[in-house]
Amino acid sequence: MPAEEYSFAKFTENPFYNELNGRLVDMAEVGPGQKIMDLACGTGGVTRLVLERLKGARNNVVICIDHSASALRQARGSLKERKEAALLFVQSRVEQLTEAIKGKVDAVLYCNAIHYVPNKEELVGRIAEVVKPGGVFAFNTSFYEGPQAPEAVLFYRKWMMKAMRILKQDYGLSLQKTEKVESRKHLTADEYKSLVERHGFRIKKQTVDPVNVPLQGWIDISRFKDFIEGSMPGVPLDKASASLIKAVKQTYEEMKITYVPRNWLDVVAVRV
Repeated sequence: MPAEEYSFAKFTENPFYNELNGRLVDMAEVGPGQKIMDLACGTGGVTRLVLERLKGARNNVVICIDHSASALRQARGSLKERKEAALLFVQSRVEQLTEAIKGKVDAVLYCNAIHYVPNKEELVGRIAEVVKPGGVFAFNTSFYEGPQAPEAVLFYRKWMMKAMRILKQDYGLSLQKTEKVESRKHLTADEYKSLVERHGFRIKKQTVDPVNVPLQGWIDISRFKDFIEGSMPGVPLDKASASLIKAVKQTYEEMKITYVPRNWLDVVAVRV
């Protein structure tokens, strides 16, 4: 599989993922006449959820931003029949947000991606510049420093141990010892709260959304470049992905489970 095909798209097809993002969109209370930004929109899954909630509304604009030209092409193609709002597609990295967007927006939605950004201070500062006073910044993440169910901790430990063993046995490879990069250092819920408050936001809602992730969800995330590199640094993507997938199947079988609970942190903040 070419490196560019290790995308997040397959994971976004999981029903549980659409449901939890739908809950965040509902928490953000998007509505008629708003200008809404879907940041790191990928292939348009969250944009579609927004449009479903705007049926019958008028004068809406949805700005879809992603760094990947191929993802934006897919989003544009899959959403071309939707008429609930004017859609704008912008290729840009999230760190270059203020250069890419002119004017202010009523809401920024940023689903399951903030943990990948190394400089979160700069990112939230730029988001604050584009959100109107009274506007909303809503984001979620499953990669934060917080309590997880004991069975989830046990599952992850077993999975990673098996993956490293398979990597060694099947491919003669080992993980490279690397310094934990800034984007892999997970913040706590309180640290995220402090982060947004430092940039002129007030927390409106902050919840933990427990989700039961089936085997297919873990298989699909094991095909995603960022997850692979975070779990198995320095290993070729194809061999690391194959090891993770083989290991997670073995782990589910050994633990005799059908899902693993995973917590998502949901945050909705208002620009003051």
